[in-house]
Amino acid sequence: SDFDDVSSRYTNRSDAYLREEVYDALKDMWDAAEDDGIELVIVSATRNYEDQVRIWNGKWNRFESEGIDKAREILQYSSMPGTSRHHWGTDFDLNALNNEYFEAGPGLQVYKWLKANAHKYGFFQPYTGYNAFRDAGYREEKWHWSYFPLASRFSRAYNHLVSYEDITGFNG
Repeated sequence: SDFDDVSSRYTNRSDAYLREEVYDALKDMWDAAEDDGIELVIVSATRNYEDQVRIWNGKWNRFESEGIDKAREILQYSSMPGTSRHHWGTDFDLNALNNEYFEAGPGLQVYKWLKANAHKYGFFQPYTGYNAFRDAGYREEKWHWSYFPLASRFSRAYNHLVSYEDITGFNG
């Protein structure tokens, strides 16, 4: 009941859901972007556990490395099922699922706009480029945006409620 079905105005998917508060903030950001000539399209939103298992297992079956190396390769850009921020309904992916799109042409304009404006609506990019202060973890995802007012609370709660023993039920 905390989730809203995202209108086709904002997404190219028929099954996109976000938490109500996130969706309201997204609509405000979307309107501002549109006023500035920027097109935002949600290409992925809330994912349940089964969706994340499908993504993970698909990569597990495609990637050629073995064991822990295979898991580390997948973990560069995909979360293990049960650990994805997309489970919370606070995170979504915009326009394309590759960094190259956001490095030239219209994609670069979208990214510049998001970097300059998304915070005004409560959104931030959780997976940024490596630098002197961040040298591990997921690779940068210029497409992935998160609603800080809720995601920050969920992240803290997750660390207290979920243990390694809870992360099961998928390949590897």
